[in-house]
Amino acid sequence: MQWHPGNFFIGCSFLIFILAMRFIGRRYKKLFWLSAIAPLISVILSTAAVYATRADKHGVKIIQKVHAGVNPSSVKQIHLNGPHTAECAKIAIVCAVIALTEAIAVGRSFASIRGYKLDGNKEMLAMGFSNVAGSLSSCYVATGSFSRTAVNFSAGARSTMSNIIMSITVFITLELFMKFLYYTPMAVLASIILSALPGLIDIKEACNIWKVDKMDFLTCLGAFVGVLFGSVEIGLAVAIAISFAKIIIHSLRPQVEILGRLQGTNIFCSIRQYPVACRTPTVLTIRIDTSFMCFINATFIKERIINWVREEVEASDGKARERIQAVVLDMSSVVNIDTSGLTALEEIHKELASLGIQMAIAGPGWNAVQKMKVSPVVDRVGEDWIFLTVGEAVEACLSAHKGTALEC
Repeated sequence: MQWHPGNFFIGCSFLIFILAMRFIGRRYKKLFWLSAIAPLISVILSTAAVYATRADKHGVKIIQKVHAGVNPSSVKQIHLNGPHTAECAKIAIVCAVIALTEAIAVGRSFASIRGYKLDGNKEMLAMGFSNVAGSLSSCYVATGSFSRTAVNFSAGARSTMSNIIMSITVFITLELFMKFLYYTPMAVLASIILSALPGLIDIKEACNIWKVDKMDFLTCLGAFVGVLFGSVEIGLAVAIAISFAKIIIHSLRPQVEILGRLQGTNIFCSIRQYPVACRTPTVLTIRIDTSFMCFINATFIKERIINWVREEVEASDGKARERIQAVVLDMSSVVNIDTSGLTALEEIHKELASLGIQMAIAGPGWNAVQKMKVSPVVDRVGEDWIFLTVGEAVEACLSAHKGTALEC
């Protein structure tokens, strides 16, 4: 819609009117019907005003003539072997993805406000069947969340019965009243939809997201700015790009922590998080906090562990009692591992072996264990040095160290 003072005045005035009626309906319970009837009153008043003043001749955008009644069947017009079939298929896939993403995103916002659950699978099936059925009568792609759901929310609808009544009303309107909608301004239709949007903006939740996770707030802000100054597609693209960047950043540099034992227990935890945890003499316990040790983070994990070991060895030179004799890798968080991760483990073992340090692995995931068995990792480390828990691995390392000391 092109900029025009009349369009702006109609849209803003009726947007204020609808919001005012909603406020009065919430303030005074007996006048709840005002918020429900406000959109209909807006359409009637704006249409009458445009007709009376002939504002359409002065630049106000109106609906104009719309074909009355239900569209005839267009099944015979479907051709799947034309020259533009491939191009249409690409456009259809893009439209389907955007429509589904938009419907789920907006629908979840309304579901959060009203406190009901949105099933993405059912939403996708409903949209698919409705669009297939609609395409047989020359309808354009429909989503729902940004149109009918917003209107229902604005009118105060509570159940799916509103959709049935809406369908009957639309059918009657198409058959009998289309001529009366000729002078309905487009701006008033936009104001009805926009009237539902203020409830979707939650400043408190945005502040809470900022406190909890800065990257999530950046995703939220990117989507908001993209939709505000661009379109829904741009906003979704920005949000998805930031989300993928967040995942990649976290995958590139996973947490690798040195563990200590809580006094009087067999619990090992990060000494950075729990300073009261005590490190075990001669045994360096390290936890790898990533579910997938792969090519993205394997080099980072390997270098971090080897640097720590070298620092410990250099710090304990000349102090035989404090020298690191074993390194226990807590892989309880590692659910899966790829060939790069396996290679990193082999290189860690090789480096530790050159320093005369025993390597032990504790609690790897089932998929990780299976891949380590197939690869040379288990043969090089030894089956006896793979344990279920960190406590068992540490006790085994201490026992082996004592036995070596007695032989010496």
